[in-house]
Amino acid sequence: MLKDSKAFSSFSVNDLQRAREFYQTILNLNVKDGAMGTLELHIPDSSPVLIYPKPNHEPASFTVLNFPVEDVDTAVDQLVKKGVQFEHYDDEGIRTDSKGIFRDEGPVIAWFKDPAGNILSVIQAD
Repeated sequence: MLKDSKAFSSFSVNDLQRAREFYQTILNLNVKDGAMGTLELHIPDSSPVLIYPKPNHEPASFTVLNFPVEDVDTAVDQLVKKGVQFEHYDDEGIRTDSKGIFRDEGPVIAWFKDPAGNILSVIQAD
C-alpha cells in the first residue's frame, strides 16, 4: 500500500519568518510558501520538506534533517562563514573535534541548529 507513496518529512518551528530567512539565506535552499501557512523546502532529488508553525514548539532532541555533502570540512567552513555555530559533543560514542565534526566510527558528520533549535547535519556522502 505505501511502497508507491512519495513520503515527505516535516517538523515545527516557533517563528516561520526566521525559519524562512535561515533556510533561504544561510542554507541557500529553495523555500516556497506552502498550504495553511507552512513553508516547503525544495531540495533537488528529494521530496519537499514541510515546515509548520507551532506556538508551543519544542525542538527535537535528534537530527530532523541531514544534508549529504561531498566534503564535511568544506561545508562546515562555508557555514561557519555565514554565522552557523556547530554543536560540540564530548560524550562516549559521540566526540566531535574542535570544528564540531564527528570522525570516529560511522560517517563523518557535523551537527548544527536552526533558529528554532531543531538539529540539522551535514554528513559525508557515500
